[in-house]
Amino acid sequence: MHTKTVAIVMTIAKVSCAVVSCATALMLVHIIPDLLSVKTREIFLKNKAEELDREMGLILTQEETGRHVRMLTHEIRSTLDRDTILKTTLVELGRTLGLEECALWMPCRSGMNLQLSHTLNYDAQIGFTVPFSLPIVNEVFKSSRAMRIPYTCPLARIRPLVGRYMQPEIVALRVPLLNHSNFQMNDWPDVYAIMVLILPTDSTRKWRDHELELVDVVADQVAVALSHAAIVEESMRASDQLVEQNGALDLARREAELAIHARNDFLAVLNHEMRTPMHAIIALSSLLLETELTPDHRVMIESVLKNSNLLETLINDVLDLSRLEDGSLDLDIGKFNLHGVFREAIDLIKPIATVKKLSMTLILAPDVPVCAVGDENRLMQTILNVAGNAVKFTKVGYVSVIASIARPESSRDWRPPEFYPAPSDGHFYLRVQVKDSGSGILPQDIPRIFTKFTQPRNGSNRVNDGAGLGLAICKRFVNTMGGHIWIESEGIDKGTLVVFIVKLAICDSCSTTIAHQTAPKGEANHGSADLIGYKPAFRDGYGLASTNARYQRSL
Repeated sequence: MHTKTVAIVMTIAKVSCAVVSCATALMLVHIIPDLLSVKTREIFLKNKAEELDREMGLILTQEETGRHVRMLTHEIRSTLDRDTILKTTLVELGRTLGLEECALWMPCRSGMNLQLSHTLNYDAQIGFTVPFSLPIVNEVFKSSRAMRIPYTCPLARIRPLVGRYMQPEIVALRVPLLNHSNFQMNDWPDVYAIMVLILPTDSTRKWRDHELELVDVVADQVAVALSHAAIVEESMRASDQLVEQNGALDLARREAELAIHARNDFLAVLNHEMRTPMHAIIALSSLLLETELTPDHRVMIESVLKNSNLLETLINDVLDLSRLEDGSLDLDIGKFNLHGVFREAIDLIKPIATVKKLSMTLILAPDVPVCAVGDENRLMQTILNVAGNAVKFTKVGYVSVIASIARPESSRDWRPPEFYPAPSDGHFYLRVQVKDSGSGILPQDIPRIFTKFTQPRNGSNRVNDGAGLGLAICKRFVNTMGGHIWIESEGIDKGTLVVFIVKLAICDSCSTTIAHQTAPKGEANHGSADLIGYKPAFRDGYGLASTNARYQRSL
C-alpha cells in the first residue's frame, strides 16, 4: 500500500516535471529571439558609440588644428618683413608641434641650388647648399603634401646626431613662392622653397595625420604672407625711387632755371653790349674803305670788316636760335611782295657769285603769286642762308634758285616721306629749290647737316669757317612756318640740292605799284635785278657789299 502510494506520487511528479519542461521549452522559443535581438542591439550601440567617439576626436582634432592655424597665421601675418615671417613660422611650428628642429631651404639666385637660410635652433649649417638635381628634391617639389624623408637625406643634415641612437621622424614639404620677384630663377617654371621638420629623437613619437595637415595649411599661409611681403617691398622700393626721381627732377628744374637766367643774362650782354660796338666797327671799317689807303692797310681793314661781319652774323644767329628754342620768337605775319623778296635776296648774293665767276639764276614759276601773307623777314633770311651756302661751297659752275607752288594733291612726287602737307583754303605751299654744282655732301653727313654747331666732316671737302648755325636756324624757321626742309646730294663734287617748303596765306589783292614792279603773269623771271646804282654799305664775308645788315648770312 505504501509502495503504491509512492509510485503514484513519483508518477505525478514526473508528469509535472514534464509539463514544466514543456512550458519552459515553449517560453524559450519566444525568449531566445528577443535575447538575440537585444544582444545585436547592444553590439550596434557599442559600435555607434565608438564611431561617435572617433568623430568627436576628429572634430576636436580639427578644432585644435584650426586654432593652431589661426594662431600661426596671426603670428605670421603680424609682420610684412620676409625674414621675420620665415623665422616666426619656424618658431611657432616648433612650439605647436614640439619639434626638435625646423629649417627652410630657399632657392639661390643662380637657380641651380637650394640654400639653407633659416633654422629653429642650430645655425651652424646656414649657407649650406644642395643642388636642384637631387632626386629627393624633385620628389618633394612634385608632392603637394608633406612627405617623410630619411635622416640620411641631404635636406635633413641640419644638425649632427650625437649621442643618440634613434633616428627621428622627418618630413619635408614644398612652400610655393607666389611672388618670386626677389627670387629670380633661370627657366624655372614654378619656384618653391622646402621646409624640413624634425621630431624629437628621445621619444618614439610618430607624425600623425592631423599634424601633417596642419603643416600643409601653414605652408600655404606662409606662401601668401611672402607674396604680400614681396608686394609691399616692391611698393616701398617704387615709392623710394619716386621720391628720388622727384628730388632729381626738382634739382634739374632748379638747375634749368639757373641756366635760363644765365642764358638770358648772356643774351642781354650779347644783344646790347656786343652788337652796338660791332655795328660801330663795321660802319667805321666801311667808311675807311672809302678813303685812300695803301694796299696793306686796305687788306687789314677788309680783314677786320670780314671778321666783324662774321661775328655779327654769329651773334644774330645765336639770338634767333635762343628765341626759337624757348618759343619766344613769333612770326611777323603781314602782306608782302613775294617776287620782290626773291629779287632782293638774289641781289644780295649775286655780287659774291660774280666775284667767283658763278652763274646765278632765279626762276619764278608762272603760278607763283606776286604777293602773299606771311613772315617776310624769316622767308628772306631762309633764302639768304640756303642760297648763300650754295654760293660759298661752289667754286666753279652755277647756282640756281627755283620757286614754284607745291600742290598737295601731287605731293608724292616731291615731298619726303616724313612730311605730309595738309591742304587748306586760303593757303598755299611755296616750294624753293636751290641747286648748285659745288662740292656736294657725303650721304652720311646729310642727317647731321641741320644740327646746330655741327660741321660736315673733312671727307666732304667743304671749307667752313662758320658756326654751323645757319641751316639749323633755317630748319626752325621753316618748321615754324608749317613747312619742311631737306637736302639731296649724290656725294663729293656732285653738287647739292636743298629744297624747302613753307606755308603762306593767299593775298586777296595787291597794290598797283607792286604789280607794276613784277614781271607779267605767266613769264618766268631769270637772273636778278640790275646792279646799276648798287652802293656798298657793309661788306660780307668775301669783302663785298651788303645793303641790308638784318639779312647777314650764317655761312
